Formats: sequence, structure tokens, C-alpha cells
Amino acid sequence: MSAVTNASKTRGFKVHPLRPWRSMIRLTGFVRIGHALKQPNYGVYMCGMSISMVGLWIQRVGVGWLTWELTESAAWLGAVAFADLFPAVFISPIGGSAADRWDRLRLTKINQVLSLIQAILLFGLTVSDLITIEILFALTLYLGIVNAFHQPVRMALVPSLINREFLPTAVALSSISFNLARFIGPAIAGVVILVFGTGATFGLNALSFAVFLWALSRVRIETAVAPREKDRPGLIREFGEGVRYVASHAGVAPILIILIVVCLGIRPFQELLPGFADHVFGGGADILAVLTCAIGIGAVTGGLWLAQRSGPEGLARLILLATVIQAVSIFAFVATDSLWIAVPAVTIAGLGMTIMGIGVQTLMQLTVDASVRGRVLSIFGLTFRGVPALGALIMGAASESIGLRWPLAMGALMVLLSLIWAWRQLGGISSSLEAQAAAPH
Repeated sequence: MSAVTNASKTRGFKVHPLRPWRSMIRLTGFVRIGHALKQPNYGVYMCGMSISMVGLWIQRVGVGWLTWELTESAAWLGAVAFADLFPAVFISPIGGSAADRWDRLRLTKINQVLSLIQAILLFGLTVSDLITIEILFALTLYLGIVNAFHQPVRMALVPSLINREFLPTAVALSSISFNLARFIGPAIAGVVILVFGTGATFGLNALSFAVFLWALSRVRIETAVAPREKDRPGLIREFGEGVRYVASHAGVAPILIILIVVCLGIRPFQELLPGFADHVFGGGADILAVLTCAIGIGAVTGGLWLAQRSGPEGLARLILLATVIQAVSIFAFVATDSLWIAVPAVTIAGLGMTIMGIGVQTLMQLTVDASVRGRVLSIFGLTFRGVPALGALIMGAASESIGLRWPLAMGALMVLLSLIWAWRQLGGISSSLEAQAAAPH
């Protein structure tokens, strides 16, 4: 029996003896990241997307602060976050089915054009003092619909840009890009808001979309579109098939349940940060930027660490440990009014969120069949965007009566209780997801 097989059995699951990870032993640490970025299509795509992500986070801070300036209401913060994220519940399934049918690169380009239009409108209305909370809500809802459609398309596009052996690294790098932008974007936004006003954040985001469009024009891939079939079911019915696939999967179903609980009970704290920055810590856009940057630092740290991993072994256990980290750090955050405690707490929360998000998405990318990848990833996107929107709406409304702290504390407690069930399922989750992900496809 080989050393690889013996090592695998000690972890409690079997690994296919021909698994492709053996060839990656020499590619460890940051060398793996360099090899991934040297692939032409993925490199130019990541460059453009990274700039676009910075613009997105500049705008997100601008939208949050503009909402607070217009209303000083936690309920409105929750409502605007709901408009941004909840469309994923209805639109992501359609986007997932579309990703399995049509040219994913072309769909991504269309998304960037539609997003650019929103940023230009938001910029013009804000600098001309015509913006109202109702208009802001409507434009946020519009962008939420566009992004909800695109998220599964974007995730399903990545495997077409990079060799499969570097796919775990690519998933981690995408998250690093998003969370590095979470650090850089708010830092820029804080300065821009103080010096030029909130409207300038939307103008910068429009420029970032234009840069990403240019980068997408440089990508050259062979389109792999599913052939048309006369008796092929409609988009909604196809999504139903994806739901049945997920529900019947011994590994994907339980890990998705944990993700739902975390997105409902913990993730909404990010949308409530403007209220914490003002009412709890007595600051303004500068404190909001500090807290948001701290989350980004933790998230980038977690992403860089995961990007160096060469295979899926141990990811299921790591996901559950990251969930514990998130819950404990949120308890620390809501229990203090000192930034010296709050900033490290949200930094650790950002690290835990990223490890969990990358871990879940990596296992899904490597496990599911390519023919249903878009639909399965749309369910991931639906959960990752839609459920936090619902949580933000509930917590924002509750905070009007019981304050900002208690809703988050109860959400973190709900997550910890769900982990009791999850740990009992760990063996089955690991054997189903990790071994299947390690086997050659």
C-alpha cells in the first residue's frame, strides 16, 4: 500500500490512487500563486477583476454612508443591504442555468456594461443633489439584480480560464482579490468622502468597470456552450434539477446548511457597520473605513493561507473551525465599545468568513459535474448573497427596538448551536466531498 493511501486513511477517508494532486507536491506556497497568475487568460482576467473589486468596495462604502447620511436609520441600512443582496434568491437560479447554456465570457461583458450604467447614474444624481433614499434603494436593487445574475456565471467561468490543477488556488485568489479590495477600497473611500464627497466614490467605481471591460476584451477562450435540444427543459426547471442534485448529495447538502445559518446569523454584521461606527464607536466615515478595512485584512490573510494549499484534504474540518472563529469574534465585537477590541475582532471574523467561503466554493467546484456546475454555484451564490440580505433586513428592523448589539449576539449563538449538529456530520461530509474532489475528472 502506498504512503499516500496510508496517509489518506489516517484522515478517515479514501483518496483515489491516481489523484492529480500528486503532481503538485513541488508547487507549494507562493510558487503556486505565481504559476496560476502566469496563465495568460486568468492573469489578465484577475488584473481587471481586482481593479473592479476595488471600485465596487469604494462604492459600497459610499452607498452605506450615503444611506446613513440621508436617514440615520439602521432599518434603512438593512433595507438597502436587502436590495443589494436579496435578488440573488430569485435571479441567481436563472443566472446559473444561463451559465450552463450560453457563453459565460459574453455574459460577463454584458454584466459589466449594465453595472457601469448604474454607477454613472448614481454619480450624476449624487453630485447634483438629486439623490433620495428611494432612488438610492431603486438603483441598489437594480445593481443587486445584475450582480445576482452574474455571480454564478463568474464562478463557472473561472475553470475555463485556468488548468484544473490550479483551480483551488484560483478560487482562493478570487477571494483574495475581493477581500484585498475590501481593505483598499474603504481606505480610498474614507479619504474620497472626506475630501471630495460621497458622489466621487461612484465615479471611481464607474472607471473601474471600464477597466474590467478592457481586460475582458483581451481574454481568448474557446466557448463551451451546451448544445441546443428540442426537448430541453426551461431555465427554472433546470434549476430545479440543480436543487435536487444538491439536496441528494451527501456532502454538499449539510455543508450548505451550515453556510445558510452563518449567512443568516453572522454575515449581516457588515451591513450594520455604519450604525456601529456612529452609535457605538462615536465616529463617522473614517471609523466605518477602519472597520471595513480590518475585515479585509483578515480576509486577505485567510485567502493567502488557503491559496497555498495543494488539495482538498481537511477542508471540511477547516470550514467548521472557521465557523467557530466567526461566532466567537462576533461575540467579542458586540460586547465592546472600544475600537482596540472591535478592530481585532472584526479582523478575525473576516479571516473566518473567507476561509469558510473559499472552502465551500472550492469543494463545490471540484466535486460537481461540469454540466451542472453553473446551477450548483448559483445555489452557493443565492445563499452567499440572498441569505445575508434577509438577515440584514431582520436585524436592522430588530435593532430599532433592542439596539444594534443584541440581534448580532443572538445570530452568533444560533450559529454555535448549529455547529453541534455539524460536528456529528463531519465524517460523512469529509468522505463525500474531499475524496470525490481529489479524484481525477
